[in-house]
Amino acid sequence: MIAAEDAAVVEAAVVIEEIPKHFLLQWHITERCNLRCQHCYQDNYKNNELPFEILVSIFEQFKGFILKLEEVANHKITAHINITGGEPFIRKDFFDLLEIFYENKKWLSFGILSNGSFIDENCAKQLKQLRPSFVQISLEGIEETHDQIRGTGHFQECISALKHLKKQQIKTLISFTAHKNNYQQFQEVAEIGRQLKVNRVWSDRLIPCGSGSDLQTLNSEETLHFFQMMSETKRKIEKKWFNQTEVALHRALQFLVGGNVYRCSAGKSLLTIQPNGDVYPCRRMPIKVGNVLEMNLFEIYQQNILLQQLRDRNKISRGCEKCFYEKHCRGGLKCLSYALTNDPFQADPSCWLANHH
Repeated sequence: MIAAEDAAVVEAAVVIEEIPKHFLLQWHITERCNLRCQHCYQDNYKNNELPFEILVSIFEQFKGFILKLEEVANHKITAHINITGGEPFIRKDFFDLLEIFYENKKWLSFGILSNGSFIDENCAKQLKQLRPSFVQISLEGIEETHDQIRGTGHFQECISALKHLKKQQIKTLISFTAHKNNYQQFQEVAEIGRQLKVNRVWSDRLIPCGSGSDLQTLNSEETLHFFQMMSETKRKIEKKWFNQTEVALHRALQFLVGGNVYRCSAGKSLLTIQPNGDVYPCRRMPIKVGNVLEMNLFEIYQQNILLQQLRDRNKISRGCEKCFYEKHCRGGLKCLSYALTNDPFQADPSCWLANHH
């Protein structure tokens, strides 16, 4: 039997052992969006967002969270917020929130995840003053494919947004969500990125949830083929003269064809806050672990059992027990495992190694 004070020490030890040096908050400030993309993980677009003063209080809570982590871990933590929606530019007070981020730039950096619809020349000029780390725009294939997924005419809006951002020397990223209907167009998307001189093109696989439940994610053979295609695209593009675009292989399982070893950071160095204050380990793993309006973020991080399990280096995903890469990979894309098996601790369903054990 552990005494109460000893139990508190054990509880804190779980946190201390796993506290990272970098922490990412993905913050969804609205569910409203001007698009209805086929693969969206939202299943509604209601206006149930929090008022601005509550957003400010949540930001202050996150600031306190980082300070508390630093105190417990006894080391400095670099904090970053990716701000998104829905479509974040829909909120009229969005720039007011970015101003607060900018005022806290000594300890915080931030990026913006947007569909690009609202980024015109004036918007890009405003953003430049606030110095975001990057602005990310999604491209889902060639123009016809992209517009089929996101809406007629939207491809050209994305290209225009990227040009405005580049003109203001703002770092730009293109993200590509791969599924059965579009994954073979990654090379074309990367080439578009190269021509626009975006800083990075990256991709992850579709998670079939929300509105995207009807689309099919890649099976293990398609995943291997896709990653090999990504690797070949990276090699071709990055050796071109005067190229300024990185083709990144920094997502689950991609290290098996080249690139850096990646493991899921959800619950350890990543948390997501939803428009109503709900906390998820990751937006693509929609398991509520608390709500910041009801409980302090540090207490959620420290006490929630799922978050503790996600941080547990000794917890091996089922199906990965004999894999050479288990300690590096930790089960692959945990949000895909959750979407397809209702268990984030099953081996990545699209891992070609797990499927051959």
